[in-house]
Amino acid sequence: MKPKRAARWRWRWQLKRWHRILLWAVAVIIIVRYGFFNYTEPTELGVSRNWLTGEMWTTQGGYQFIAPWIGVAHIDTRPVKVVVSSTGRGYSAKLVQFQPEHWREFVDTEGWRYYWWDNRFSINFGLNEECRGMESVLRGYAYSPKKYSFVKILEEY
Repeated sequence: MKPKRAARWRWRWQLKRWHRILLWAVAVIIIVRYGFFNYTEPTELGVSRNWLTGEMWTTQGGYQFIAPWIGVAHIDTRPVKVVVSSTGRGYSAKLVQFQPEHWREFVDTEGWRYYWWDNRFSINFGLNEECRGMESVLRGYAYSPKKYSFVKILEEY
């Protein structure tokens, strides 16, 4: 009887050891991926900012090795339809596109941050359109009386 119990106990301890090894391996992979690498889609502009020196630059397309103290905000450069929602018969929509060559003016005007997080936790009951992310930022500049070089209005409806 004793050898069976000992063999069973040894097997359980080894299983726990494999769980610990697997947990550590997954944790290291996640830390390395999100702490040291950045992936920017080919249709995005990555605006990088060094938190220590304040230096900013752009990255485009693919994986880049980055230090943990560097943040990268992704800005979609594809055309986006922005709409002012209304129950009236008037319809106001524009097709706008972010101009990557004017990214510095955009950052000077808007400031650097993770634009995807904008208004992410808001409560907009009853609206089909959500005021979230870069689309909401572009909507504000597209309907502004002042014209900005980083927003190109392709078509007005």
